[in-house]
Amino acid sequence: MQWNPEAEEKYKKMLGKIPLFHRQITQEVVDKMAPQNAQERGVQFVEEEDIIKAFFSEVPQTFYSIMIRLMEDVDFDYKKSEKQ
Repeated sequence: MQWNPEAEEKYKKMLGKIPLFHRQITQEVVDKMAPQNAQERGVQFVEEEDIIKAFFSEVPQTFYSIMIRLMEDVDFDYKKSEKQ
């Protein structure tokens, strides 16, 4: 499945900010879950909301504050996704 270029760029920037120890695990999980989220929505491209949903569904709650800070750093609109 293809990724929206702008959403993918934000995701890559965010990955670059994740501590190296957690980066590979995060990438494996989000790379798997984001396309599944898009597929469930019946769309052809992975969008920002699919990536954000993957983070919220797979990242342990212990790391939420760091995840939120990183999302804000790359301008992911996580607040819109949180309400859904």
